[in-house]
Amino acid sequence: METPAELDEASLRGQADVWKYMLGFADSMALRSAVELRIPDIIHSHGRALTLSEIASSFDSASPSPDISCLARIMRLLVRRNIFTAHHDGEDSEKTGLYGLTHSSRWLLHDSELTLAPMVLMDTNPTLMAPWHCFSQSKITMKAILAGYKGGFEDVATLVDVGGGTGSAVAEIVKAYPSIKGINFDLPHVVATAPVYHGVSHVGGDMFDEGSIPNADAIFMKWVMHDWSDSDCVKILKNCRNVIPERTGKVIIVDVILEPNGVGMFDDTGLVFDLLMIAHTSGGKERTESEWTKMLEQAGFPRLKIIKIPALMLIIEAYPV
Repeated sequence: METPAELDEASLRGQADVWKYMLGFADSMALRSAVELRIPDIIHSHGRALTLSEIASSFDSASPSPDISCLARIMRLLVRRNIFTAHHDGEDSEKTGLYGLTHSSRWLLHDSELTLAPMVLMDTNPTLMAPWHCFSQSKITMKAILAGYKGGFEDVATLVDVGGGTGSAVAEIVKAYPSIKGINFDLPHVVATAPVYHGVSHVGGDMFDEGSIPNADAIFMKWVMHDWSDSDCVKILKNCRNVIPERTGKVIIVDVILEPNGVGMFDDTGLVFDLLMIAHTSGGKERTESEWTKMLEQAGFPRLKIIKIPALMLIIEAYPV
């Protein structure tokens, strides 16, 4: 008979498996991108491993100027899938990383007698692929936050959910911690449709505008940062820092932390989500722990604490001092 801990682990593993199967199409589309751009052919023609810049410089001149950052993120997933090899010297992998062929990518060479490249292009044709869907796991995530974030809200008198949509997340927190004054903050047209929740007020505004976010003991942001570029996130975070107490305030971020070489049950899904950010946002991305640390420091948060919860996301507590 399974113990409660084993049952929790099995349940979480089941959730991770569903995410993996649901997002499996991203593997196919990343593979299609590599074949369309002829990346295997480019590396093969040089006879050695290449940097991203060398690969991009060999793209068809008729193609738009490549975004090296997006290319790096696609290659990161394909390296994890053993389609390419990667060797990195130093922190800046976009400049120094070398990418080579594997036995798998040699099956993607267009001019090879034995090639699967035409099959990849045919079977991933947009007319044969289902549309990409938006999705949400808000209820699952909130349950995991309230279960795993032990004591995190206990000393908070006023909590602002920045980018909180119609307020369901902050309402769940207030329901669990009735002493908290909850404020749901989002664009005016969004909060105009928000229902009434006990203990929650709705405030319309723009998180990019200085002075727009209400004052609070703590700021809560769930799956907001990954929609925005680093520079946009720094601006949002600076506005958050200005409205919380310097010594006792904190920003509570619920988001993915990438582990490109990790073996955790959600590490694979995080990399796939990063590619979805390319498709669904303009500049958004998932981030590694070092990228989070650097971005938070730039925004005036020199100290952070990472808290694991039973979900795809983690909690990042960021402190002004």
